[in-house]
Amino acid sequence: MEEILDIARRSAQSAEVFRVTSVRTPVHFEANRLKQIQTKESVAVALRLVKNGKMGFAQASGNIPPADLVNMALETSQFGYQANFAFPSLHSFEKVDVFDPQVEHIGIDSMISLGQAVIDAVCANTAGILCEGSISRGMATFEIASTGGGHASCKRTNFSISMDGMLVRDGDILYVGDIRSSCRPILDPSPVTGEIIRQLDLARINAPIKSGNMPVIFTPFGLAGSLLAPLISAFNGKTVLDGASPLKDKKGMAVFDSRLMLTDDPTIPYQPGSTPFDDEGVPARRNALIDHGKVVQFYYDLHTAALAGSSSTGNGSRGGGMPSPSVHALVIEGGKVSLADMIKDMKEGIIIEQLMGAEQGNILNGDFSGNVLLGYKVDNGEITGRVKDTMVSGNVYQLLKEVMAVGSDSRWIAGYVNTPSICCPSISVSAK
Repeated sequence: MEEILDIARRSAQSAEVFRVTSVRTPVHFEANRLKQIQTKESVAVALRLVKNGKMGFAQASGNIPPADLVNMALETSQFGYQANFAFPSLHSFEKVDVFDPQVEHIGIDSMISLGQAVIDAVCANTAGILCEGSISRGMATFEIASTGGGHASCKRTNFSISMDGMLVRDGDILYVGDIRSSCRPILDPSPVTGEIIRQLDLARINAPIKSGNMPVIFTPFGLAGSLLAPLISAFNGKTVLDGASPLKDKKGMAVFDSRLMLTDDPTIPYQPGSTPFDDEGVPARRNALIDHGKVVQFYYDLHTAALAGSSSTGNGSRGGGMPSPSVHALVIEGGKVSLADMIKDMKEGIIIEQLMGAEQGNILNGDFSGNVLLGYKVDNGEITGRVKDTMVSGNVYQLLKEVMAVGSDSRWIAGYVNTPSICCPSISVSAK
């Protein structure tokens, strides 16, 4: 990295190098059996430099001669945007625990046993179900250095258990599943097993449902897959800067129910989305996005923040190209109402666990719609069965403006979203 910077200094006013080295070992299962074991190693390096006031960029995988990388970035600089910010000086960062050496010591046999334990328990509960998923361990090292001075590095481990089940019965297909992820080893598969079996037990019979408007409970999985995408887009500083966010002029205003609290918190120990610094070397921090229903702030990377006349919130992320604003680990604060009490208080309604195609709506406007891949009907305070051939649609801002209850059942979804169940007064339901 220093050699790249040394060469870049000769032709550019400033430069920054970012490198990621990773190794990942997934153990795949398919049709209830071990399918594949593989280890993937990768090295990626990216260079940003400023020449004649314009930003140049180059990226490569594997080993590349430093001079070649610099020349590639210099060539693109003539077409780059006006550099309106300085690369940060890289010094000390607050400690965030995201590395556990025990992850690397979990053997392949143990990973196979974990996956097979989930499959065996699910199959013992429901005959004929086909399970597919993976047990994965990984480690990545993130490094960044710049001509502004300093060098920052961070090691992050990851361990995950993911399992889906498909049950075909009388021409009907039922999908269930769960995922758990952490920077630490997950040695107990029972939470995944228990969640899948819970879904199967609730979906054993089909319940009739009529079209119309009715109350809805989004479970943590259902909320993460239905309502978060519009919110993430609306709070993105680039979307706000472009004038496309419905919240662009709502800062400080009460747009949501007063019980709604949303933060992006990369400081939580041992969560896969946590980090001491973002992909631009800006210290990561807890950012409140919604506070008691009020829009507090948007999230920015360096470039977008400069254009907006603001400061980076530590949300610069590289997804295979130039940095752009991205959230780390979203947390919706839980309430005091149990899921059981939410159901008990519902005369007629629907519970959404998984929604397929929610992104088909106008996300920028907050609209969503999709088929209920997994959901249940509630009648007189009891779950009466699974709903099928059902579509729901709504607007995230209308749904979250008046919330009936915020659950006490918060959980992490894939390690990047922590949310409780939320009950909303009305959603549009279309049934065959």
